Amino acid sequence: MHLIFIHSSILSFLHFNSLSFNFTFLQFQFRSSIKAPDVDWDVMQAQKTAMDCLTPMGVTSENVVEQYGLERSKLDAFAVSSHQKAAAARAEGKFRNEIAPVGEVTKDDGIRPGTTMEILGKLKPVFKEAGSTTAGNSSQTTDGAAAVLLMTRAEAQKRGLHVLGVWRGYAVKGVEPRIMGIGPAVAIPAVLRQCNLTLADIDIFEINEAFASQASWCIDVLGIDCNKVNPNGGAIALGHPLGCTGARQIATLLNELHRTKKRYGVVSMCIGTGMGAAAVLEVEPSSRL
Repeated sequence: MHLIFIHSSILSFLHFNSLSFNFTFLQFQFRSSIKAPDVDWDVMQAQKTAMDCLTPMGVTSENVVEQYGLERSKLDAFAVSSHQKAAAARAEGKFRNEIAPVGEVTKDDGIRPGTTMEILGKLKPVFKEAGSTTAGNSSQTTDGAAAVLLMTRAEAQKRGLHVLGVWRGYAVKGVEPRIMGIGPAVAIPAVLRQCNLTLADIDIFEINEAFASQASWCIDVLGIDCNKVNPNGGAIALGHPLGCTGARQIATLLNELHRTKKRYGVVSMCIGTGMGAAAVLEVEPSSRL
């Protein structure tokens, strides 16, 4: 869920998602005010592209695997790397500045430092009998919330707030719904053109790991240096609460840019029904922590 609060020249974005929560009660409470849209299913079913929008996300992952000839071993290796990077970052305390403790919960609990190729190789495909997408090389079911405060420079200065980063550009591009996971591969070039930047100008990429299939393919097809991508792990290790991920990526990216004294970063993700989104953020040398 996304909440946007507007006050004068300030935008406050609160993103949260509880994938483990049962929404039956909420559905009952709001049943009288929320009406399902009228859909002519005869018309819908005659339109393949429209029906493709209903493809389960895990099946879109298998579609990417099949269309681009991806190997299961590569997907598992990508997942192992995500856990290893996240475990190392947690051990080094890199997440402390971006986590607000809730009760006794002070760290992400989905990171599995002991993940190996052997362990992941034993997991069965979930969405296709002879497929490659498993629980181990997909983003995990996770609850989470994140918030971002966006305002003009003048407003920040008036309030005495430190400018952590500058929002330089944003782009959304459409792709085939059946392979929606390739969205970052078209959205990233679009936002870079908008900002007059190249891949080489970007120091860190936060690309959401909805599935190892789509994330690894996007990185490969764009020719991005893998050492620049998700240096502290991604959604396979940290989780992907759908409504929270974009704001979480921004928090992770800005903290890493400050820590490493780098300048430009990109956040990007695929979007169900066939889209990709990407944004460029900059940490100005004068504002580094």
